[in-house]
Amino acid sequence: MNRVFLRFVAPVFLSIALAATLVYLVITVIFGEPIRENAEKQAAPQIFLLEQYIDKAPGDEWLQRLNKVREVSQVKFELIPLRTALTQLNESQKAHLMDGSIVIDAPGRAFYRRVDLTGYRYVDSENDVLYAQDLPIDMWQFIRIELLRYILVALVLLVPLAFWSRNHWREVQALAKVTARFGDGDLAARASTPIASSVYPLSLQINEMAERIAKLLTSQRQLLHAVSHELRTPIARLEFALEILQDTSHDAKVHHKIDAMRGDLFELNALVSELLNLAKMEQQHDLRCDRFVAEEFAMACIQSLPPMREELQLGTIIEPASLVISGDQRLLARAAQNLLKNAMKYASKSIHFEVRASKEGFQIIVEDDGLGIPESERNNVFEAFYRLDRSRDRNSGGFGLGLAIVRQIVEMHNGKVEVGNAKLGGARFCMCLPHANIVNNPSD
Repeated sequence: MNRVFLRFVAPVFLSIALAATLVYLVITVIFGEPIRENAEKQAAPQIFLLEQYIDKAPGDEWLQRLNKVREVSQVKFELIPLRTALTQLNESQKAHLMDGSIVIDAPGRAFYRRVDLTGYRYVDSENDVLYAQDLPIDMWQFIRIELLRYILVALVLLVPLAFWSRNHWREVQALAKVTARFGDGDLAARASTPIASSVYPLSLQINEMAERIAKLLTSQRQLLHAVSHELRTPIARLEFALEILQDTSHDAKVHHKIDAMRGDLFELNALVSELLNLAKMEQQHDLRCDRFVAEEFAMACIQSLPPMREELQLGTIIEPASLVISGDQRLLARAAQNLLKNAMKYASKSIHFEVRASKEGFQIIVEDDGLGIPESERNNVFEAFYRLDRSRDRNSGGFGLGLAIVRQIVEMHNGKVEVGNAKLGGARFCMCLPHANIVNNPSD
């Protein structure tokens, strides 16, 4: 739909209406009221009959000629007192009537005129007014013609606007498609707009912005890869050195320090792995479309988890049991495991893991009975390297990358991830994803 053209239609017609009103007022001030002049033209035969036939009669025959006209004319001529006529007219019309001029009443399809000013026609004729009714005046014909005229002017103006806006809308839509492709990860997407186009300056700005963003993202990814891979070598050397040191030393205090250093190296190695995984997520655009049973998927996710604390209990619900879901099974399992590992860190006693069908597709839900996440922090927990204050220690906190990876995987599947309060009292994470089926035989 050409929205640019549709936005022009109402302003054009409004402008034409205002212009028509202004033209009418100016013409009225300079040349007189157009409607009155049109009414005079339509009543011209009756006025001509009055002035050229009835008024040309001698004084004693004026009434006789008026009666003859009454007999043959469809117009109704009446003689009314001057004071009665004055009550039916406005101030301007009264002045014209007293001067002896014809006063047109276009809406009433009538006109007024004094019989004479001196009583020449008959006794007391100066106090009578000739009132002609049912004149062939159609004031709406004039209005309809003027309205049609201005509508045609508006339509003629809209035709070139339609052609211009059509091309303009296509160019805007082409730019929108380029920005959408770029937003979806196609960093090579660029706008190719002709120089003569009205959006050409905008396309140049978009291309320059895209070029800068592409360079920044490429540099960031290259740096991330380089740093992550380069860190592997010194980490391996340090691990090897610690092994040698432990073998050569028999001091318990030294062994304790070596174990602490190994813990630091393990944490650093895990950080490097998470960085590489995040970089791979950002670069991956094509997903495998696996079709798998939700119950088997949930069991595989749980079996791949590290050992849980003895006091923790994990409850699982698959609803319905015959649910079959679609997506990249490996990535979805990674996202579910990240949420489960996150719950294992903060849960006190209970974790709830659920996979259920929804109107949009299916949901993967993980709840815990921990402290939960404050509402003010919920928009930030999915940002890379963002951690809540209470998690900034080695025992409970991670690197702030697990939830960022979860969001990346969910967005790659055109879904969304939400965080809220769990019924257990802690945090509730829900991955809402499309593509699910309920089958009678899941093994089919």
